[in-house]
Amino acid sequence: MFRKHIASLLSIHLLIFAFFPAGAFAKDQAENNLNLAPNAKSAILMDEDTGTVIYEKNSHDRLPPASITKIMTMLLVMEAVDQGKIKLDDKVTASEHAASMGGSQIFLEPGEEMTVRELLKGVAMASGNDASVALAEKIGGTEEMFVQMMNEKAQQLGMKDTHFANSNGLPAADHYSSAYDIALMSRELLKYQGVTEFTGKYQDYLRQNTDRPFWLVNTNKLVRFYSGADGLKTGYTSQAKFCLAATAKRGNFRVVSVVMGEPNTKTRNAEVAHMLNYAFSQYTNLPIFKAGEKIGSITVEKGDPVNIPLVAKHQYSMLVKKGENPEQFRHELNIDENLKAPIQLGQQVGKLEIYKDDKLVKEFPIESPVEVKRAGWWAVYKRTLSKLFFIDRQDDTESE
Repeated sequence: MFRKHIASLLSIHLLIFAFFPAGAFAKDQAENNLNLAPNAKSAILMDEDTGTVIYEKNSHDRLPPASITKIMTMLLVMEAVDQGKIKLDDKVTASEHAASMGGSQIFLEPGEEMTVRELLKGVAMASGNDASVALAEKIGGTEEMFVQMMNEKAQQLGMKDTHFANSNGLPAADHYSSAYDIALMSRELLKYQGVTEFTGKYQDYLRQNTDRPFWLVNTNKLVRFYSGADGLKTGYTSQAKFCLAATAKRGNFRVVSVVMGEPNTKTRNAEVAHMLNYAFSQYTNLPIFKAGEKIGSITVEKGDPVNIPLVAKHQYSMLVKKGENPEQFRHELNIDENLKAPIQLGQQVGKLEIYKDDKLVKEFPIESPVEVKRAGWWAVYKRTLSKLFFIDRQDDTESE
């Protein structure tokens, strides 16, 4: 006799500090009449792990982002490295087009070779427009194709107030973003932990062993003068004024701060520091899963492989307000039912759900860490025989 077996979902219970959903932070901002960035046209302060908005000002206004655009360029580069499409030590040859870029640059010459790693330094630290285009052409074939990839990625991330026209942020028609969208792509970039090797360094060199060494000094001075700051990107044009997407981490708590349209660098840096100070003085977070920790597993029907362990690719945590009393929360790994092959790398396969009592307060998407191909007919046949043999043996044992 055949019996139907139903796998139960993983449920884990934790005692942690009280969690404040996004609405609670908006209420705090209104009640306290916060104005953390009075000189900015637009601003936002966001918890990096959960995406909770702690403070915002005109955060969905569409404005020219200047070189903050390069966050998306770096994101696509880091994604390509992570997927094995390119390596940091791969050589990139500068084209005439890349070398012709004006503004901030590392002065590439047509035909000059640099590694992906070196060009990332040039983008992250010196805001090199030429380095950005060289990387764009390496990944997309042409800058135009790469810009298409940028806009597709923006759509995937839910960046509804963004459209890119180039890879470096030089003034162009129909090129805009918002503080909220910049925070979204900043969070995505920060999932690649190695990126702060480039964005968090204050000074370095390119062409060090040549007759024309190039000294790099990070345009984001907070990485030197603000405790915990390790990125991300500055921006300036006469139209955009002074912009900055910054991040800082203390302990397990990382926040992202974005300002756009500031009048000068001094005011820009001071207001971002003020926002970061507010976050670290008022809030903290508690990790649910640390990066690399096992979350659970999934079973994929007719998959090769069939059983896949789920490991936290990045930290999962909950934002809490300092000084609050502990309460009991629970979180559940809710895997999609009837997962069938094929499954793409990064495809959502479930959710990590956070509950307070019986109320759902936060969801994190859980993605497949590997590509799962459809198993061949012989593998499926052997699995079926194995299951039949197991069930028959179980029935015989129970009847004795």
